[in-house]
Amino acid sequence: MNRLLALVVGLSVLAVGCSSSTPLAVSQGTRTTSTFTVPLSSVNEVPLITNADAGGAGTATIALTVIRDDSGNITAATADLQISVTGFPPGTIVTDAHIHNGAAGSNAGVYVSSGLTRGELVITNGSGSITKNGINVPADRATAILNNPAGHYFNVHTALNPDGAIRGQLGGGGATVDPGTAVPY
Repeated sequence: MNRLLALVVGLSVLAVGCSSSTPLAVSQGTRTTSTFTVPLSSVNEVPLITNADAGGAGTATIALTVIRDDSGNITAATADLQISVTGFPPGTIVTDAHIHNGAAGSNAGVYVSSGLTRGELVITNGSGSITKNGINVPADRATAILNNPAGHYFNVHTALNPDGAIRGQLGGGGATVDPGTAVPY
């Protein structure tokens, strides 16, 4: 009888030790990529570009990927950029490219840097392109961009126009936004 009792107690302890209070399926939020296709033009710059870069134009495609928790709050974000420019004088030196938080017709500070360095985007025969992937975007800034794309602009800076040579708003002004589809993360 003692052996049987010992066996039952032992199996009970083993069963409790092997149990888990963690659910088998845990939701961890969603991942969504919103894509902004932004036409860039020198006529959008403030002040208006009137020097040799005045013929500059281009397109920036920004794929903003966000991770949201179960409450819908953005917890992490990255951006992939494809920048194509044309209409510049051959040999133009591109110095920077950024997302700024400013409405059309106003200037603002850098909001999200592309990480582009001086001369990395080479403009031969007046045009060029570059891709930058995995750019870290602070969660609060990604939230602001998604909530108000028209309140943010992208521009490309050159040596001749260090404050910006071509520009376009992320929302409006010919820009298109594909909000993407949320997928479990």
